[in-house]
Amino acid sequence: MKFLIDKLPETANAFADMRASLFKDSALDTKTKELIAVSSSVLMRCEKCVEIHASRARDNGATEDEIAEAVAVSMFIAGGSQLHWTRKYDQIFESVNE
Repeated sequence: MKFLIDKLPETANAFADMRASLFKDSALDTKTKELIAVSSSVLMRCEKCVEIHASRARDNGATEDEIAEAVAVSMFIAGGSQLHWTRKYDQIFESVNE
């Protein structure tokens, strides 16, 4: 983030303001939002993001089991998203066999 702060401070501040406006108790509590962020970070394959949001989730009362389930849900979604490719694979194999 140092690069943004140094080169684009207005953008860095906007990003920080967005985080501050989102990660507070409102319709969803902060713990839930951090668990969503853990899950999203897994899907985005951002290791640093997973570390940061898992730590923040713990700071907001999440248990290791809750964090593990958030990660597992992401893994399920990632794997399940590939199932829809089976139709495409069928099309590919049909065209190869023609």
